[in-house]
Amino acid sequence: MVGGLLAGLFIGGAYLYLTPRLPGIETLKDVQLQVPLRVYAKSGELIAEFGEMKRTPLKYEEFPKHLINAVLAAEDDRFFEHPGVDYQGILRAVIHLIRTGKKGQGGSTITMQVARNFFLSREKTYLRKLNEIFLAFKIEGFLSKEEILALYLNKIYLGKRAYGFSAATQVYYGKAIDQLTVAEYAMVAGLPKAPSSYNPINNPQRALIRRDYVLGRMRILDYIDEEVYQAALATPDLAKVHGQDIELEAPYIAEMVRTEMVARYGSAAYTGGYSVYTTVNADRQRAANNALRNALLGYDRRHGYRGHLGFFDLNSEAETSEKASVDKVLNQAAPEKAAKEKSVVTNAEIEELDEFTIWRKELNKIPTFGNLIPSLVFQVNDKEAYAYTADNKVVHLPWEHIEWARTYVDDNTVEAKLTSAHERLKEGDIIYTVPSAKPGCSWLAQKPTVGGALVSLAPEDGAIEALNGGFDYFESKFNRAIQAQRQPGSSFKPFIYTAALDKGYTAASIIADAPVVFDAPGLEDTWRPENYSGKFYGDTRLRLALIKSRNLVSIRLLRDIGIGYAIRYIKQFGFTSKMLPRNLSLALGSGSLTPYDLANGYAVFANGGYRVKPYLIDYIVGAKDKIIFMEQPAQVCRACRKEESSLDDGEDKEKQKNENSRKEKVAAALSVLPPDLSESFLSLMDEQERLEVNQGPAPLKLAEQILSPQTAFLINTMMRDVIRFGTGRRALVIGRKDLAGKTGTTNEQRDAWFTGFNADLATIAWVGFDTPRPLGDRETGARAALPMWVDYMRDALAGIEEKELEQPPGLVSVRIDPMTGQLANAKTKDAIFEFFLADQVPTEQTEFIDNEQTDVTTEARPADITEDIF
Repeated sequence: MVGGLLAGLFIGGAYLYLTPRLPGIETLKDVQLQVPLRVYAKSGELIAEFGEMKRTPLKYEEFPKHLINAVLAAEDDRFFEHPGVDYQGILRAVIHLIRTGKKGQGGSTITMQVARNFFLSREKTYLRKLNEIFLAFKIEGFLSKEEILALYLNKIYLGKRAYGFSAATQVYYGKAIDQLTVAEYAMVAGLPKAPSSYNPINNPQRALIRRDYVLGRMRILDYIDEEVYQAALATPDLAKVHGQDIELEAPYIAEMVRTEMVARYGSAAYTGGYSVYTTVNADRQRAANNALRNALLGYDRRHGYRGHLGFFDLNSEAETSEKASVDKVLNQAAPEKAAKEKSVVTNAEIEELDEFTIWRKELNKIPTFGNLIPSLVFQVNDKEAYAYTADNKVVHLPWEHIEWARTYVDDNTVEAKLTSAHERLKEGDIIYTVPSAKPGCSWLAQKPTVGGALVSLAPEDGAIEALNGGFDYFESKFNRAIQAQRQPGSSFKPFIYTAALDKGYTAASIIADAPVVFDAPGLEDTWRPENYSGKFYGDTRLRLALIKSRNLVSIRLLRDIGIGYAIRYIKQFGFTSKMLPRNLSLALGSGSLTPYDLANGYAVFANGGYRVKPYLIDYIVGAKDKIIFMEQPAQVCRACRKEESSLDDGEDKEKQKNENSRKEKVAAALSVLPPDLSESFLSLMDEQERLEVNQGPAPLKLAEQILSPQTAFLINTMMRDVIRFGTGRRALVIGRKDLAGKTGTTNEQRDAWFTGFNADLATIAWVGFDTPRPLGDRETGARAALPMWVDYMRDALAGIEEKELEQPPGLVSVRIDPMTGQLANAKTKDAIFEFFLADQVPTEQTEFIDNEQTDVTTEARPADITEDIF
């Protein structure tokens, strides 16, 4: 009795002394767990995660019942009964101390662990244990049991940088928290006691013992029945380290977002739980990835094969000296298939083959690169080969996927054509392969040495729909889309031509395509520019000059309109003075800019003459699921500037569509967010805007109009003709009539571009070496870059209807002589129609009567399509 009284007095005194000194627990109501930065596509696909701690906080009701039961069985089965301190556990700890003289596990409840994890250290002292007990009482009086348990389940460290059980299920099993088996729940529930010692990766045997102990506790407590218990005990554990389940490959996008978030929030960007939703269209981003890689691999195939990755002696395998053949492999894996044909077998069918166990270990030493897969050749025939890949497949390499691999000599030279697969491959070669369009087949491939970029914008508001800065981000983090300052070449000419149209020139104005020599101190002593072909074509209409990409016409045109005027005019498109040299070489695109800059400029052509600003971050969700930022871009609205009384039906519909765009954006955002974010999202708007989200259109931030509708129409039609009749004819394979664009090739083919658009997308494709050097003979924009643009636009525009280019008022179509640009007479042969402003219609009639020249816009002659296409 005396001992009990003294103990009571001691505890009471300690309580009175320590309680005022305990940390305040009010923060637990509004605790901010460290959560990594996550980046998402517009429709919610995860792009990337940044931060040391892997954590996904959940609400109590989101945790599965089996997980809660497993944790309670392992850590504190009386949690919902005791007041924060389990007297039975404390008594066990005291008895242990009396019997052994050593401090052991102190019977810590989950509430006490929450107190320790949030406010105290992990040192084992009596003072810390008393503080822990008293804090547990305070917490129990302040929070509900469910709130306490949710804090524990979200906060606890579980090894492998996983904090909280939601992160642990992803790290160890690659599954969402509601998809685990009972055995897997028991495994992760056993981790808090010793995240390193009981870790199924570091110590699988000890972890299995701990798992079975937790299962036994669950059975004793009747959380599971005998059948479930026995089945769980018999279940092998398949834990391994899983990365975050990235749903969209866009690492260059992710890095752009990370850089911006760190600039805004500093180091807190990595722990503040920010979720950044970008403007990226997931399907278009995938199309961009494929298009860029296909284009760079295509370039590489034209320039020869540089050799294998290594060699593995198939006869040195420990178990057998018998050479592996495709017949043996197929007969072992799938006899019925082998009897029918030599076809690809599935992963499951080849998983257990002895050869593959050894081969897989060898291939795992080789890093993947973009979409290239390390592979081991195990059979070579005269016109085909078979290989085993690092992703556990058997693939067929047909002759048409091998014959390109002539030996590389230099960028302009390869050795003689191959006549047999044996000349290039032998059994045991370790190579890269890439899947082809033919089922079960792959290309022989190699790492491209050339670089590339693709940028695609929505011209109506500048949203970045897709962006790729290189073949493999992890090989080279240099983002060529926004960092590669390169000369745009002829892809810059449309800006010069647009400036000329706004200074009185017409699409039919005649400029001499003839030799010219300039004194050019800023360039050379004398400058003798030439066309790509080295030929001269005489008097040429502006439209034809742009179609044919005539250099000399562009230079004379710039000289006539004036360099100063041209630079002032072109800066309206978003270019800076630094990008625009003050000399005549500007006409040939001698400035220095990025694909991103050029996409910004071309968006003006695509949207009919309005300046928009590219943007990537659509909105940001911060702590407590509150939306803290939403972009409000300037948008194109052609009808908004007109008086209501002057709008016809079509214009009125366009205005209504544009005014509703913000409403649609809100609805799209809400569709990928949890329901409880709705009010947060709307809180970014004022009261009137919130009403209009549900009741009508919100006010628009209007994009600045920098081109008249007439000028925008004329340059659009001229660039459409580039695709119909000129250097961009390869784009006709897409099968659309609403495409426009321009090729670009710089001196010595150092840079290859295709810059094009329709009303829905403005897209730039670039190919070149990171350290500028010639791409090789005939590697023009039409050959090196246009295939990338075509592949992307074909997929990106699939299912989207063509939009008719409407002729604005003030323009008329007149029949002219293609040789002179003058009005055609009744006897003019091959006359064509051209658009003119009403006050610029030619007044003189041509004197030519029997014109034998067929104009490129009336009949495209294959032998004379262009000097810039092969």
